[in-house]
Amino acid sequence: MYWTEFLTVALIHLLAVASPGPDFAVVVRESVTHGRRAGTWTALGVGTAIFLHVGYSLLGIGLIVSQSIMLFNALKWAAAAYLLYIGFKALRAKPAKAVTDDLHKEAGERTARGAFTSGFVTNGLNPKATLFFLSLFTVVINPHTPLAVQAGYGVYLAVATAIWFCL
Repeated sequence: MYWTEFLTVALIHLLAVASPGPDFAVVVRESVTHGRRAGTWTALGVGTAIFLHVGYSLLGIGLIVSQSIMLFNALKWAAAAYLLYIGFKALRAKPAKAVTDDLHKEAGERTARGAFTSGFVTNGLNPKATLFFLSLFTVVINPHTPLAVQAGYGVYLAVATAIWFCL
């Protein structure tokens, strides 16, 4: 029943997660400097932080809809404009130049907790992630979609993000 909406969410999420940003940078940095184990824990931290964004999106948007449909529509238009902006930037992006600097490993072992925290904080405090999730939950996901289904989308987004960065 909600497959079209889910596939739209999944496609938009794939485009967003595949574009390099702070999450990508921190996972690569942890992996290069501390190894695959630290990179994996960082990726899991990034994925877990998605639950923060999903949580405030579900709670905040539900509150806005219940209080003012006009305010919700204004938020929806602003979010749509942001998604268009992201799409336009993605279409105009040029490939990154190859890095020729030698990468080196830092001395010392990174704890799983430290790597996880690094990923969690990076994603949790990323203002672009905040805008992305607010846009996603106002423009793409119908406000009348049951909360359980929206929460299911959130679980998918968190797990897919973690898997993407683990790979």
